[in-house]
Amino acid sequence: MAKPMTKTQLVAALAEEMGSDKKSAAGALDAVVSIITREVSGGGAVTLPGVGKIYCRERPERMVRNPATGEQIKKEADKVVKMTIAKALKDSVNG
Repeated sequence: MAKPMTKTQLVAALAEEMGSDKKSAAGALDAVVSIITREVSGGGAVTLPGVGKIYCRERPERMVRNPATGEQIKKEADKVVKMTIAKALKDSVNG
């Protein structure tokens, strides 16, 4: 598996794709991340066309097992961020 792209590499690639400088590309990336964070933490979802949908899902209270001791403990209800990958992206990766 290849190493993931760092933020610096992503900003440089974005700046090149946009035909602008790295500072404005970094600002655009930060703005997109801020919008996604605000929307998902508020219970909404964000669809990135061609990439997928990012959303928050609630998990109910449940019993879990401590792997070290084998003891059953109750885990409180919580939320988890999920992402569904777009079919177009899956198809481009697989074929």
